[in-house]
Amino acid sequence: MPLDTLLALLIFALTTSITPGPNNMMLFASGVNFGFRRTIPHMLGIGAGFFALLIGVGFGLGALLKTVPLLYTVLKFAGGAYLVWIAWKIATSRALAEGQAGAKPMTFLGAAAFQWVNPKAWVMAVTAIATYTDTRQYFSTVLVVGVIFVLVNVPSVSTWAGFGSALRDWLSDPVRLKWFNITMAVLLVLSLWPMLR
Repeated sequence: MPLDTLLALLIFALTTSITPGPNNMMLFASGVNFGFRRTIPHMLGIGAGFFALLIGVGFGLGALLKTVPLLYTVLKFAGGAYLVWIAWKIATSRALAEGQAGAKPMTFLGAAAFQWVNPKAWVMAVTAIATYTDTRQYFSTVLVVGVIFVLVNVPSVSTWAGFGSALRDWLSDPVRLKWFNITMAVLLVLSLWPMLR
């Protein structure tokens, strides 16, 4: 892959990974509610799930979605419905989780599976594969795109969980936490708007 293409891919991966979206809103809320350490499986699950999605799109799923547009529409709305459910869970959370029963952050597998119904992840994956792969070296450039996203994704999503974790003390006040969680839930739902139009 030429150096200018690699730099463009790095910028694309960084900007799409660090900007607000469903994953980052959930990580921010998880950092506040569960702390950074308990959010690590969620962060790693996002990276692994997105890598698998990206490779899947590169090796055939993207073509399938073009051939069967109804499948993309179903995925998009299933992802939207799941995000609304997660937003509801965040909005109704009223106490910081300190190992209390029933309060658990998203698991590695849950976060990895979520990428397959995350509308922003699909848009990122299809755009990255369509823009940054080379038909003459297709296999290797799909893998390069995947590796670049893995390298950029983990520090990007860690930033959001870290910001959330840094606010834990300030948000230990129940009223502040209530309004923070409601605000994060609203932002999570609003993050769907550009993808569901």
